[in-house]
Amino acid sequence: MSRSAVASDPRDDVRPYNIIPIHNLLSDHPSLRFPEVRAAVNAFRASGSLRKPPFSPQWMPSPDDYDLLDWLAVFFGFQPDNVLNQREHLVLHLSNLQMRLSPPPDVIDSLDPSVVQNLLSSLLKNYSSWCSFLGVASSLWLSDRRPDPRRELLYVSLYLLIWGEAANLRFMPECICYIFHHMALELNKILDDYIDESTGQPFVPWLCSGERNAFLERVVKPIYAAAQKEVERSKNGTAPHKAWRNYDDLNEYFWSRRCFKKLRWPINIGGNFFLTGGSGKKVGKTGFVEQRTFFNLLRSFDRLWVMLVLFLQAAVIVAWEGETYPWQALRSREVQVRVLTVFFTWSTMRFVQSLLDIVIQLKLISCETIGLTIRMLLKTIVAAGWIVVFSVFYLRIWTQKNADRRWSNAANDRVINFLEVALVFIAPELLALVLFILPWIRNFLEETDWRIFHMLTWWFQRRIFVGRGLREGLVDNLKYSLFWIVLLATKFSFSYFLQIKPMINPTKQMLRLRDIKYEWHQFFSNSNRVAVGFLWLPVVLIYLMDIQIWYSIYSSITGAAVGLFDHLGEIRNMQQLRLRFQFFASAIQFNLMPEEQLLNARGTLRSKFNNAVRRLKLRYGLGRPYKKLGSNQVEAHKFALIWNEIINIFREEDIISDREVELLELPPTTWNVRVVRWPCFLLCNELLHALNQAQELVDAPDKWLWYKICKHEYRRCAVIEAYDCVKHLLLRIIKVNSEEHSIVTAFFQEIDQAIGIGALSKTYNMNELPQLHGKMIKLLELLNRPKKDAQQVVNTLQALYESAIRDFLKAKRNAEELRTDGLAPHNPSSTGSLLFENGVVLPDPYDERFYRQVRRLHTIMTSRDSMHMVPINLEARRRIAFFSNSLFMKMPHAPQVEKMRALTVLTPYYNEEVLYSKEQLRTENEDGISILYYLQTIYDDEWKNFLERMHREGMSKDTEIWTAKLRDLRMWASYRGQTLGRTVRGMMYYYRALKMLVFLDSASEMDIREGSVELGSMRREGGIRIEGQGSEGVPSSKRLSRTSSSVANLFKGHEYGTALMKYTYVVACQIYGAQKAKKDPHAEEILCLMKCHEALRVAYVDEVPVGRDEKEYYSVLVKYDQKLESEVEVYRVKLPGPVRLGEGKPENQNHAFIFTRGDAVQTIDMNQDNYFEEALKVRNLLEEFRAYYGIRKPTILGVREHIFTGSVSSLAWFMSAQETSFVTLGQRVLANPLKIRMHYGHPDVFDRFWFLTRGGISKASRVINISEDIFAGFNCTLRGGNITHHEYIQVGKGRDVGLNQISMFEAKVASGNGEQVLSRDVYRLGHRLDFFRMLSFFYTTVGFFFNTMMVILTVYTFLWGRLYLALSGIEAAVADSSNNWALGTILNQQFIIQLGLFTALPMIIENSLELGFLQAIWDFITMQLQLSSVFYTFSMGTRTHFFGRTILHGGAKYRATGRGFVVQHKSFAENYRLYARSHFVKAIELGLILTVYASHSPIAKDSFVYIALTVSSWFLVLSWIMGPFVFNPSGFDWLKTVYDFDDFMNWIWYHGGVFAKSEQSWERWWYEEQDHLRTTGTWGRIVEIILDLRFFFFQYGIVYQLGISAGSTSIAVYLLSWVVFVVFFAVYAVISYAHNKFAARDHIYYRLVQFLVIVLGILLTIGLLEFTNFKFVDIFTGMLAFIPTGWGMLSIALVFRTFLQRINLWGGVVSLARTYDIMFGMIVMAPVAFLSWMPGFQSMQTRILFNDAFSRGLRIFQIVAGKKSKVDS
Repeated sequence: MSRSAVASDPRDDVRPYNIIPIHNLLSDHPSLRFPEVRAAVNAFRASGSLRKPPFSPQWMPSPDDYDLLDWLAVFFGFQPDNVLNQREHLVLHLSNLQMRLSPPPDVIDSLDPSVVQNLLSSLLKNYSSWCSFLGVASSLWLSDRRPDPRRELLYVSLYLLIWGEAANLRFMPECICYIFHHMALELNKILDDYIDESTGQPFVPWLCSGERNAFLERVVKPIYAAAQKEVERSKNGTAPHKAWRNYDDLNEYFWSRRCFKKLRWPINIGGNFFLTGGSGKKVGKTGFVEQRTFFNLLRSFDRLWVMLVLFLQAAVIVAWEGETYPWQALRSREVQVRVLTVFFTWSTMRFVQSLLDIVIQLKLISCETIGLTIRMLLKTIVAAGWIVVFSVFYLRIWTQKNADRRWSNAANDRVINFLEVALVFIAPELLALVLFILPWIRNFLEETDWRIFHMLTWWFQRRIFVGRGLREGLVDNLKYSLFWIVLLATKFSFSYFLQIKPMINPTKQMLRLRDIKYEWHQFFSNSNRVAVGFLWLPVVLIYLMDIQIWYSIYSSITGAAVGLFDHLGEIRNMQQLRLRFQFFASAIQFNLMPEEQLLNARGTLRSKFNNAVRRLKLRYGLGRPYKKLGSNQVEAHKFALIWNEIINIFREEDIISDREVELLELPPTTWNVRVVRWPCFLLCNELLHALNQAQELVDAPDKWLWYKICKHEYRRCAVIEAYDCVKHLLLRIIKVNSEEHSIVTAFFQEIDQAIGIGALSKTYNMNELPQLHGKMIKLLELLNRPKKDAQQVVNTLQALYESAIRDFLKAKRNAEELRTDGLAPHNPSSTGSLLFENGVVLPDPYDERFYRQVRRLHTIMTSRDSMHMVPINLEARRRIAFFSNSLFMKMPHAPQVEKMRALTVLTPYYNEEVLYSKEQLRTENEDGISILYYLQTIYDDEWKNFLERMHREGMSKDTEIWTAKLRDLRMWASYRGQTLGRTVRGMMYYYRALKMLVFLDSASEMDIREGSVELGSMRREGGIRIEGQGSEGVPSSKRLSRTSSSVANLFKGHEYGTALMKYTYVVACQIYGAQKAKKDPHAEEILCLMKCHEALRVAYVDEVPVGRDEKEYYSVLVKYDQKLESEVEVYRVKLPGPVRLGEGKPENQNHAFIFTRGDAVQTIDMNQDNYFEEALKVRNLLEEFRAYYGIRKPTILGVREHIFTGSVSSLAWFMSAQETSFVTLGQRVLANPLKIRMHYGHPDVFDRFWFLTRGGISKASRVINISEDIFAGFNCTLRGGNITHHEYIQVGKGRDVGLNQISMFEAKVASGNGEQVLSRDVYRLGHRLDFFRMLSFFYTTVGFFFNTMMVILTVYTFLWGRLYLALSGIEAAVADSSNNWALGTILNQQFIIQLGLFTALPMIIENSLELGFLQAIWDFITMQLQLSSVFYTFSMGTRTHFFGRTILHGGAKYRATGRGFVVQHKSFAENYRLYARSHFVKAIELGLILTVYASHSPIAKDSFVYIALTVSSWFLVLSWIMGPFVFNPSGFDWLKTVYDFDDFMNWIWYHGGVFAKSEQSWERWWYEEQDHLRTTGTWGRIVEIILDLRFFFFQYGIVYQLGISAGSTSIAVYLLSWVVFVVFFAVYAVISYAHNKFAARDHIYYRLVQFLVIVLGILLTIGLLEFTNFKFVDIFTGMLAFIPTGWGMLSIALVFRTFLQRINLWGGVVSLARTYDIMFGMIVMAPVAFLSWMPGFQSMQTRILFNDAFSRGLRIFQIVAGKKSKVDS
């Protein structure tokens, strides 16, 4: 029997449910108290009048008990658990929607029709657009006159049932639209009682056959199978993208009406959609073809390149005239006409673009896309025609001018004719400009489905379903247009005057050179154009990429301005916090507490103006509502509850100590204190200042003294609180009804009376106050001692009394007067003892409440510092400062929790750490360092706080940490790593915050006031022992956990139900089922997490064996049932096959997406954290979905991130700083003003229903979507969404902390961007966005990586160019400094980027904004001293290598970075494996060029010129070679270097077997490194060969420099050098052959061969020295020539691997490659070994790597060197 049994089933009480037990409305679940839930359930049960199904399956309930979803399930064959899941989904969502109605409906027990209508319109908006786009009548048969809520509910239910079972088809939203379209038509026929013409019976859908899971088997599986076959054809992503269809291709098949003709309904399994392989009738690529070529950048962003190329051409023409300013040159008609040649270039670029379209999109051409084919051909013909037209008209100008020999009127008329033609050419651009200025017209034209507009726009752009109506509003247009106009004006001015103009004279000089003495065989002796080309190439490359620099500058300035207007960084530290703290209660009330507003008042201009005024008053403490806080205001009590809960959670997290809790918390009013009892850290030093003022103003009247004190609110409160507390304390410790009690009472009455009449300073001696103050402190110290000495207390009281009576009173009184005034005993002789001796009664030592107040009073009276360092923990201070600052920033008002939008957090998890195990914490690495010891060292203060907490909670000995408190220890360590446990704890703060907010929303004033007092009492009874108070003798009942004193103790029960309806956390633990089956400890830990967090759900894929080789797959949702005390399965939805067809992470998210709930879903990754104080603002954040940002409401809310891994090492700090500026300032500018922010990962919040119907929250196609997150942003923008960014709330994020981890992350991101270049999304955004937004998009996505690559190419082209000039002899002929100065000026830009300064500028500005300018500058200088520029330069190499290689050859893949703690030394072999090809080989190549240039260039003889020209290049070489060792712990330790060398050589020579890994065998690694060449296409191979040809240039240039060449420039010299090269290879082959044949057995023969080779070599050398011009140095110079040639030949051989393997030459290639890697290894190892040998370098490197930890006094040397103390083990 299925779990969808009827509601009256007696097992209802134990039947598992997800959030609400809607199967049993009579249960006592707190969520069922809402009438909205019952209304939603009743709406689904209204199925009585519906036609009964023809049969009732046994797995469904009785037909009499069907609700609407059961009815749909029977007719359309849906799974029972899918029905259960969507039933709860809909009930929950509809009830939440009804709760939000304002005003509430008249009948609360029935579902309001508007609720269903709103859900229908949002859920099926994409479907309606799809129908309109295809010109198909919608299947939604609804009448505006007669609303039919039940039919609407059936449509909504049908769509969600289809979606819930669609599995991988959810990535194809229009495919789901197609399915829904036909099933909704069938639903209409059932509802309208259609008669089937073929049977004469009432219509029955074809899926209504009685077959179980009919929808899955007949609809989903065939389409899934087609996708699965395509994935198989992809060969695990290694096949070219054009050879198989990905998810986008399959989905875009449904963008044309052919899907109705070919696919039909019922689905035609034999249709061409389902054909794969080599069938000619199959559907090929749809909509777009992904081709591996850099030309994609030209195609996608053609408008950018047209702008850059045309300006460059025009600027060169104008600058060639040599005038100072361009307008002076443009006065000449000849220059004006030459500038017109830009139209030739423009038309040529259009022609090239059209040819590229045809070549790249060839796979799209078929009989079904005839319109596209015609359009591409016509565009090519027209573009070619324009070239001809411009040629003719331009020729006519010069013909006329030459004929007239001047610029006659006829010639000018020809110019005008040319301009008229040009006007026609640019008419489309002018039209686009007009439409840009009027964006709403452009949006209307693109979004409308009128055929007349289709015909008009057919020529300009292909009609597709997405990318329509992307224009922003006029105001946003103006903002980002102004940004780019200013930027481009700056760029082009700079380019003209400082890039292009300085190059003109050197170019003219070089072109005028004649009779150059070439030093090699020059093929084109009469022209220096090649040299000019080399001179200009680096300049042009810098010109093409330097917009990236200007973007960095202007975006930083703009981001700072936006941040200032958003009030970021106003509260940066505890000092600034003190100034604002008294307004906090009002700020929390204003922002975090709901405010009742009329529906029609919200969002109006008046309400916005009032909000702005109130926020201004709040920020600056103006106006009556924001005056000082009174002690009995309700908002003060609410604030105290919230603030104390935040401090309480800080203590739970061990980032503050028990003592700091007392200093930070807001204690409730007690001891009859008449003022707000501010936290101690605000009152410190205030009482001492007041005492000083009293002494200074000893003769001033009371009013003046009190006025001076009251100028400081905290000082006033400190004085009053201290006085009230001293009075209460003395009366408390003296026996009531004793004579001493009456004396003290009388004394304070006199003081009160004096204060009342303003005669305090006249009556009392103010100079005596310090003495009284000192004696009072002594009394408090006595009371604070663990062992109280009553006699000392009596003595101190007596001293106090004597001082007060004798010295404090101005008017001296005799004994009689004192007795009369009640200030002395009436009969001193009768007592027989001293005063107070029998009158003191000390409270019980366990009266924590009393002694806590004593400690507070002692703190107020004694503290002399201003407590700016409280709390000590930097993270606690940062969090308090950010939360405080955010309360004064602009944010939407919070609704009541019941009326807020519901949220689900979704985290994909595979097999990462959940909690660290005992073994992991204790296991030591090779240096003797365990994870726990590392954490104890890095988080020193937090470890002490943890131990303090453990002792408070009952731990008596430290050794119990490994036994009784082991779980606490594991959690403490795990919460400081990047574990699932940390993420879950953080995300469950949302749930905890919501429960508290529900209580505050519904609690009465009395509840809050009494609750505040009650919690204060509980905290005092919680037994927090401080300052030496031991645990001995403290009753166990008093030793409560601090969590027991949280606000949760005040809850009344309904808070849980409300919070559960508003928040769910789903973790997609893909292999949880397999982990459980294998008894994996991870599964047990996940279960423990569910046990601890009731709102946590786990979704996983269950594989169930069926038969011998088959498996069935299910999406399963489980939770922990608190009543049953076990894990229970809630839903089990069958899947059509294995989940993973595409990339793993998005597929994992997708399968769990059906179990999410609510209006919004937040995507949280495994390396993230959250904070309770930030979770309090979630209601405000979700209200952003209501507001318009521009002309659209948001569909993704971007959230600020805090990188919490920055303190681990300097390297982690660099990464953290770079990432922080990206996720704050970078995203801020992209959202406003540029309006082009994308989804760059987590923790953005998605409009769940918007994305649910548009393909989900990520894309999953294999390889192309490897950066799956960003494609959600692309998809959102293309489909008309809006992405915003909000900085009043933050989420924590961890980053990689070791260089190898960081490099793998950078490689993953760079490869992902390489794939993005090929994607349809980037192409469409490049074409569909307006020009300025396109620029923003390019320079913040793929353009950033492309321009990084351009920087490296600039270095290459510059150095190769200089080498060409030096070796050819041209440089000697033009050895003046003019061209060097010009080049130097331009290359300085490249050096700025290379140093990471253009990455650093946003960091500096963001830090200035949030930390202060001086701190930002200091941080920057510190980073430079810690070699951050080396790191940034090294990262550029990583990005360049993987970005370029991915575009050329592919090979992008997910790279697991580990997310662990990296403090151990990485071996040389490991570093070599990672960086040999990406950095070391390239650095050696550049170093070789620099060396050859230094030895053969006449300019290099001038050291200053050489250094100026090559310093940035040498810096790059050194950074790429030394980077991995500078940032490697113990990188320059001599012993480790020796061990590393042995390990490297063992790795090189170990051949290994079939199963050897790349970590073990060089050969296995070498094969893996060239995998990309096996799968690359023909163009990739050709480009690779062309690039490798550069290595042959060394030989050509250097052989003519050898002495043996005797100055000859004949080509024969070069040809003879090849003979030498062949001889070298022959010798190498002979030695290799001898080694293989004789080395093992006949070793003597092998030695004989070696001997003969050596003898022959010596004889040959002697002969050459004697009989030719050969010099001994030629041997070494020749090596510089032939080694690169060998590497070039080896690189080309890899391309022809298959051919060489067939002719048995491959073994020699492998052997040669090993030799080269040994040589490269030696070159890289040499400087490392030298620095390791040099004394002091190791300690300096450790200081550089761990400077931040050193500054905090941590024992880093012990970690790095492994010198762990025995105590810590």
